[in-house]
Amino acid sequence: MYESFFGLKESPFNLTPDPRYLFLSTQHREALNHLLYGVKERKGFIVMTGGIGTGKTTLCRAFLAALDAAVDSALVFNAGVSDTELLKTVVQEFDIKMGKGRKTKKNYVDALNQFLLKGFSEGRNAVVLIDEAQNLSRGVLEQLRMLSNLETDREKLLQIVLLGQPELQELLQSPSLRQLNERITVRYELAPLDQIQVREYIEHRIAVAGDGNAKVTFVPGAYKLVFGYSRGIPRRINAICDRALLIAYTKDSPVVTTGMVRQATHDIGGGYLRGFPGFQGDRAILMVVALILSACTIFLIALVLWQNSL
Repeated sequence: MYESFFGLKESPFNLTPDPRYLFLSTQHREALNHLLYGVKERKGFIVMTGGIGTGKTTLCRAFLAALDAAVDSALVFNAGVSDTELLKTVVQEFDIKMGKGRKTKKNYVDALNQFLLKGFSEGRNAVVLIDEAQNLSRGVLEQLRMLSNLETDREKLLQIVLLGQPELQELLQSPSLRQLNERITVRYELAPLDQIQVREYIEHRIAVAGDGNAKVTFVPGAYKLVFGYSRGIPRRINAICDRALLIAYTKDSPVVTTGMVRQATHDIGGGYLRGFPGFQGDRAILMVVALILSACTIFLIALVLWQNSL
C-alpha cells in the first residue's frame, strides 16, 4: 500500500522468513556458522534455540541456501508427528524410492541407511533439519537418537539439526533423554538484537526492499522506541515498523517519528505494549496523574467536610 510512496519495490517488514532479508547480526552470524560447522564436520546432532520471533526460521532458510551442493537436505516443518511419520517424511524429503507393500519403521530405516551409505561413498553428506523441535515427543526424539547410529567406523552418515524455542533445552535435559542430550556437541542460543543492531536491522531491510532507492527515514528516537517496544525481537520489529510506515504514509510524511512508532505500537496492542519500556513510561505517567487526581479528590472532600462542620 505504501511501497511506491517510499520508493520501495516491496514491503520491507513482511513476517515471512525470506532469506534475502536476513540481517546477519553478530549472534545470527555465529549461529549460522555453528550450523554450517556442525554439518561440515559431521557432528551428528546440532541444536539451536531462541525465543519466539528471534529469526530461527529465516536463519534456517539461509542455512539451507548456504549448504554445499554435495549436501542432501530434508526439512521437517511439522514437529507433531509420530516416529513412523517422521521416518516417512524424511524418506520423502530425500526422495528415496520405497518398494510396494506395507511400510514399517524397519523398511524406512533400511532404505534411509542404504541412501546414506551410497551418498557417503560418493562423497556426499546428508542433513535433517527439524523446525519447532520443542514440540517433538520423547518417542520421536528417541527415534532421532537411533537414526544418529547410522554411521561408518569414523563418520556420522546423518546430521540432525533441531531448531526450537528455549523449552527444547529443558526437554533435552530430562532424565529420559540423557543419552540423546549427551550426543549433542554443537549448541547455540539465539539472543534478541541490541539497540544498535535494531537500527541496523531496520536500515538493512529498507535498503533491500528499496534496492538503494528508498525514500524513508526514521528519526533517532524512533529507533530507540522500536527497540524498547520490541525488546530486540525481529518479528516484533517488523510488525511495529510496518504499521509505522503505514501511519507515515497516511500523513504524507517520508519521516517516521517517535509519535508514529508510539501510535503504531498502541494500534497493535497486546503483548507489544505489556511490560515494555515505552508502555511502562506511559503507565507511570497515568499512575502519577491518577494519584494527583485522587489527592485532589480527597482534599476537596476534606474541605467540604470541614466547611460543613463550621
